[in-house]
Amino acid sequence: MLSAYKLIIGIVVSFLVTLVLMKFLPLGSVLVGKDRGREFAVGSEVNKGKPTGVGVYFIPVFLLVSFFCAGHDTGLGIVYIFILAEMLTGILDDRSKNAWNPYIKGALDFILAAGGAFFSYRYLGNTVHIGLIKEYTTVIHPAVYIVLAVILYIVSINATNATDGVDGLSGSLAIISVLTGLCASAIIGTVDIEIIIISVVFVVTILAYLIFNRYPSKVLMGDAGSRAIGFFLAFYFMLIKLPFLYLVACLPFICDGGISILKITVGRLTNKKILPFRNILTPYHDHLKKNKGQDVPMVNKTITTFAFALNAVYLLAVLLIYR
Repeated sequence: MLSAYKLIIGIVVSFLVTLVLMKFLPLGSVLVGKDRGREFAVGSEVNKGKPTGVGVYFIPVFLLVSFFCAGHDTGLGIVYIFILAEMLTGILDDRSKNAWNPYIKGALDFILAAGGAFFSYRYLGNTVHIGLIKEYTTVIHPAVYIVLAVILYIVSINATNATDGVDGLSGSLAIISVLTGLCASAIIGTVDIEIIIISVVFVVTILAYLIFNRYPSKVLMGDAGSRAIGFFLAFYFMLIKLPFLYLVACLPFICDGGISILKITVGRLTNKKILPFRNILTPYHDHLKKNKGQDVPMVNKTITTFAFALNAVYLLAVLLIYR
């Protein structure tokens, strides 16, 4: 009964507080920046000048509410500190006159990912469920677990960040990913009340933000929101003991933003002698806008429909296996 009250309190507080903060943006001149537009990004000029970095408001709301409602676990609190740190690096970039050097951001991401990976291992252990193999778990060697966790954090941070270029898209995909994780963990049996509270509070917080970020958006989450959400998503799938599920639940993030990261990375390493996806404009949402002629609502619909269908098929498969 107490857990039910905590869940209700978490839902109400996170939604209402985020709603008020998004409406009034208190201390906005100090906390948030103005969107600079993105060079070579299709249609980015419409966002130029909008308040960006509002993740600095809703990320702390989510973390504080979920922490106090889900439980005062020290391990959880330490990982949340890393999420806050990722948010802070994002807001500093959002507020800077010129975008940060990508190598600086990459170095900061690696440091935070390494710290997050180590404490994820210490807090969660290294036993994971495969997901599509009934009742099958495996113990990953600690060193391998930490290395894979670092990779997962870095990929998730950057894929989520690259996807944040279409009104409502990044937040919607994050909600779909978390709800998929929650349903899968409930079917497989790794769910508990802490996971339920964290999942629901996250979804409700992002829903309140999306009221102001739907097309045409009034505010943008910026790096402060997208990079912190990316960090959280990586942690979340380790929390529910289904880290490999990230590759399915967050595949839309990987397809949209990850292709851009792969293309840029390989291009730089080979001095553009090898350029994967040469004929695809990246991030993929830019390809849909420029080469397919889709407007922002249609781009959002295309990618979120793919996300719904993909995750629905996965969950159906899990149901059939675990019934």
